[in-house]
Amino acid sequence: MLRMTKQADYGIVLLTRMAREEGRRFAAPELAEETHLPLPTVSKILKILSRSGLLHSTRGVKGGYSLARAAVGINVADMIEALEGPIAFTECIEDSPGSCSQEASCTIRGNWQRINEAVRGALERITLSDLTAPISPRLVQIASSLARSNSSDTAQTSR
Repeated sequence: MLRMTKQADYGIVLLTRMAREEGRRFAAPELAEETHLPLPTVSKILKILSRSGLLHSTRGVKGGYSLARAAVGINVADMIEALEGPIAFTECIEDSPGSCSQEASCTIRGNWQRINEAVRGALERITLSDLTAPISPRLVQIASSLARSNSSDTAQTSR
């Protein structure tokens, strides 16, 4: 199972909260309270996001954290990479020769690269601004219906 870490999940929750009021500075305790996340975790994530360039950090009484660029200019791939590092489904995706013991005889490395590029492309198309807009339950139902329809079409054509 592929699953995002809690750190990446919480980081996206924090960034989404901040994007709802672009230009405003947020203190870590305030964000922890509003998002119901533990303060030590929030503080750690905010520091990581600040070091990665997604947030500005300002010290002092009126200090806090704010988005470093517009929410429309930050995508989900940026957020995940800031918190987790490069998006790579397998070791060979990172283009570091010799990191995989099967590299010399692997026949599907190119296919894994295609999959990785497709997922990364999808994550790049969703912006932080997009995440602030609620999705209608009807759209979720339509998307689920389309996914089921496409998977049954694929199953029928592969028979």
